Amino acid sequence: MNLTSFSFPTQTRFGPGALSELPTDLERLKIRRPLVVTDSGLLNTAAYGALAAALGAAEKDKQWWLYSGVHPNPIERDVIEPAALFREQSCDGVIAFGGGSPLDAGKAARILVKRPNFKLADFYSEPDWTGLPPLVCIPTTAGTGSEVGRSSVITLETTQRKAVLFHPELLARLVILDPELTVGLPPKLTAATGADALTHCIESYTCPQFHPMCDGIALEGIHLVIDALPRAYRDGGDIEARGRMLVAAAMGAVAFQKDLGVVHSLAHPLSTLCGLHHGLANALCLVAGMRFCAARKPGLYRRVGIACGLELMRVSDAEADRQTIALIAEFLAGLGLNQRLREHGVRPDQLEALVAQAVDDPCHKTNAVPVAAEDFRQLYLEVI
Repeated sequence: MNLTSFSFPTQTRFGPGALSELPTDLERLKIRRPLVVTDSGLLNTAAYGALAAALGAAEKDKQWWLYSGVHPNPIERDVIEPAALFREQSCDGVIAFGGGSPLDAGKAARILVKRPNFKLADFYSEPDWTGLPPLVCIPTTAGTGSEVGRSSVITLETTQRKAVLFHPELLARLVILDPELTVGLPPKLTAATGADALTHCIESYTCPQFHPMCDGIALEGIHLVIDALPRAYRDGGDIEARGRMLVAAAMGAVAFQKDLGVVHSLAHPLSTLCGLHHGLANALCLVAGMRFCAARKPGLYRRVGIACGLELMRVSDAEADRQTIALIAEFLAGLGLNQRLREHGVRPDQLEALVAQAVDDPCHKTNAVPVAAEDFRQLYLEVI
């Protein structure tokens, strides 16, 4: 048995109305001049209004600034610009607010606050990232779990490919999970972000790295998603379901410190080259990826199926996989996530570029079974 190490992430405040504690939290963290990092789509939402009200309720000598230019798939500029604003206004902390993109951009902006002229492409050449400004993460979607992650995924200008910046110092000092902030999320986005959380849990559980605590978290995350996502999709005002999805998303991100697999390597190029929402890309590739893995490692999804509520203890490995994958396919279809990639603008002439980026993506290196370039080509053809 190889030596390994376990660790778990940051302090989390959970529950309806948790945002109201933000002024007290900022005082405890000694943040008096925060920079809010978000995207423009949130500015007219009730969630953003609640954040602004909470910040306005802070002491009079506290001021805050706003960067709202983050793209749906964050690019390097989304890191450079808020870092410059942070320095210009002498801010002393970051509040990353929104979906996975603003959370990732807010996390990474602190890197360039510490080293203004640093190139993100050289991130791993710098071993010391201590002393980053404090970060509070407040998700308004239940999907990426970026709020509890120690990584940030940014498309670099030099390569036009997604880079994963990973370091424990990127962790937030505080996470606020307030289901009231997700009530206004439209059904389609609720489904896509929830499918992202489900994919994280499934791929992290089946990743062969040794981390039994993450395995348990991933299985419970699957159970929560299967129960809560259809309810949140049907009734956006179901606070209990919204809360369970926020917890499931965070659990998925905790679990994938083990790592991920082939589905994410398929999905990342679909976002970079084709502009697909990351959760949607995962959802449209998940069943094909599961079939690929099950054919080469029978029984891989037995415990996944049990977490979904199936009775699989007395069936063969192949039958356990078949029933589990069928359930996941039906589950996604019920959320409107059973389309083909071409229905979202992906063209056959993009196939080779997609394959090239998928091969280079690191996630499949920890897949349950090996994946070659031709495998990626056939998987894309299956779903395109």
